[in-house]
Amino acid sequence: MSEMQFGDAIKDFLDRSRLNTGVKALQLTDAWEKIMGKTIARYTDKIEIVNKTLFIHTNVAPLRQELMYQREKIIERVNEAIGAGSIAEVVIR
Repeated sequence: MSEMQFGDAIKDFLDRSRLNTGVKALQLTDAWEKIMGKTIARYTDKIEIVNKTLFIHTNVAPLRQELMYQREKIIERVNEAIGAGSIAEVVIR
């Protein structure tokens, strides 16, 4: 029987369960200002992850338009911050 470190066991469990998405969403919420900057974080109402899709909610039309142009960069930054392959698509609402 092979031994596994506790941290590795937790990571393995999260990778196999649906809890992983919730954990990634919490990590993203905590890091959002650092990833996107203070101004964007201030005017972002809500962010959520559903099936590798990041939903960004804002009521500021110019910001919504700017975020639409930066979707690929957002995917890159978020995946760098919370784990490669966490986000495949971004939807701006």
